[in-house]
Parts: sequence; C-alpha cells; structure tokens
Amino acid sequence: MASLTVLSVTAVPDHVRGALTRWLIEVTPHLYVGTVSAKVREELWSAVAGCVADGVAVLVHPTQNEQGFDLRTVGAQRRNPVDFDGLLLVAQARSPEPNGQETAKP
Repeated sequence: MASLTVLSVTAVPDHVRGALTRWLIEVTPHLYVGTVSAKVREELWSAVAGCVADGVAVLVHPTQNEQGFDLRTVGAQRRNPVDFDGLLLVAQARSPEPNGQETAKP
C-alpha cells in the first residue's frame, strides 16, 4: 500500500536528486514529498544512503506506532533521533563552550 513519504537531502550528488524526482516531487530545494510503496521507499533510501558522502539525508514515513511515523537519518547531523521507551525524540548535539562546559545550541 502506498503511503506519504518525506525526504530531505543536503549536499548530495545531482544524480541522486535527479533520481528522487522520478518518484517524488521537489516541493522546495532539497525537500521531496510523494506517495510511494514501501518497496520504492526502501529502494530510494538505499540509493540516497549509499551515496550521501558528506551530505545529510532525513526520511520520514508512516508506520504503526504511537506517533504514526518513523524517522531515519544518514550523514553527520546536529540532531539525531533517539528512542525513549518507544517514543521517538530528537536529541540535539552539545557543543563545547570555551570554558570547557558543554551547552546545547539553540
């Protein structure tokens, strides 16, 4: 069954962006939305994750859980998904302050 998929990419090769436009609509630069089957979604994610290099990609799609969606990331991120007792939260990386203490960036 087809379901809504949202895929955000940053600094990925042009051929990856071109491949994504075959299945999804680029609603704003680097943000793709579409209704595709789970098989197509998995194939697209494999292609993106396999050649993201120095870029970043985030995939959001519906699933059977309390929140109704799942989130996947690949690449160096400041924010990372964390499972907290079955609830998906996003943790923001801390950066060291000049005085040696760590604080979260706004």
